[in-house]
Amino acid sequence: MPLKKRDFKENEIPIFDDACIYKRGDYWQFRMWLEREGKYARKSLRTRSEATAVERARQMYLEIFSNQQQGKTYFSLTVKEGVQKYLEARNVDVELGLIVRDRYVTIRSQLKHWLDFIGKDSKLKELERTDCEDYFQYRSKKTGGTVKNLTVQHEQSTINACVRWLNKKGETHIDSFDFKKLPRIDRGNEAIRRATLTNEEYERLARAMRSYCAKKNNKNDESEVLLRKLVQHYVLIASNSGLRVGEQMQLKWSDVKVEEHKDKTGEPVRLARIYVRAETSKVRTSRIFLCRNGHYFERWKEIVGHANKNGLIFSVDGEKPITKRQLLYHFKKMVEQAGIPDLNERDIVPYSLRHFMITQRIMSGLSYRQVADMCGTSVAQIERTYYHLNDEIRLTNAVADFRRREDGTIEVI
Repeated sequence: MPLKKRDFKENEIPIFDDACIYKRGDYWQFRMWLEREGKYARKSLRTRSEATAVERARQMYLEIFSNQQQGKTYFSLTVKEGVQKYLEARNVDVELGLIVRDRYVTIRSQLKHWLDFIGKDSKLKELERTDCEDYFQYRSKKTGGTVKNLTVQHEQSTINACVRWLNKKGETHIDSFDFKKLPRIDRGNEAIRRATLTNEEYERLARAMRSYCAKKNNKNDESEVLLRKLVQHYVLIASNSGLRVGEQMQLKWSDVKVEEHKDKTGEPVRLARIYVRAETSKVRTSRIFLCRNGHYFERWKEIVGHANKNGLIFSVDGEKPITKRQLLYHFKKMVEQAGIPDLNERDIVPYSLRHFMITQRIMSGLSYRQVADMCGTSVAQIERTYYHLNDEIRLTNAVADFRRREDGTIEVI
């Protein structure tokens, strides 16, 4: 890293022959030419003493030289520029099928909150591990206290993933932030568990949806009625299949086959064999499962009038999927019309239909393994999240009859 300049003035002193110190006014300054970056590194040594300036300059030189040898740059990107580079890398992951598009959108949204907090023009190389200690307090104040702890935890994980990536690229001096520990969540408190619907509430929702979509109750045009019916069938299928929102929105007609089987009584039933493609799954693993009430797919196919095997199911034209905004808007209208209480406090959203399906399957006697296989998740996650979700399960356990076997073990009757 040779200096551009070899002739020094009277008040310029060489440092290791590759840098120098010089005076500006009464204070000594440091200067070093960085060949790779094509710029001088300049910094005030904050001293009037020549001996102190020389010592500090030598330490600074060794630090910069060491970082340069490791491929690290001296000049810093802004946080905004760093986030943009990280998002470009994650967008490549989408193109390679390593993450789904919805995940990328979530990452982008989470990092936007961080940019607002840390300041988009802040320098990456000036960040300290303690700079985000008050992130939860900021997010809570920004949202009026409505942001959930789990939401902030996910944001913090994404922020540190971005910082680790930038650190590996030599753009930061830290590899993560030390976030303050979030307030402890009482996992046994039903009020803060993930939202679901009771059987009675779901029946009310089903009736409300029929009224909401009925032409005689609508003064809207045909396109609006069709959109309402699309959301109605989305809800019906989601509550029977337990599909994640992203998985369901990306279902194609080629992914679903309706079959006729017989139930325990020998009566014919229409089941849907659903194939979830790996590229649409949150866990990046494909799965196939049978879903009851397969006739909902057939009925929607008749209503919408398109069934191109490569066409999207939850779409008016088979090409453009319903947006999450449209889905949430009509779903909330239906739930409100059903008179289901405490929507905001319980966080009743389309994802609640997955919770409803899982709860119903567990209560019907399916094992956690069976439910986990259908829903594309782990047995541990199912057991941890849903075992104590419904009072009826606890009631069943409480009133169960027992008898003692000859070997002394207990048997549930």
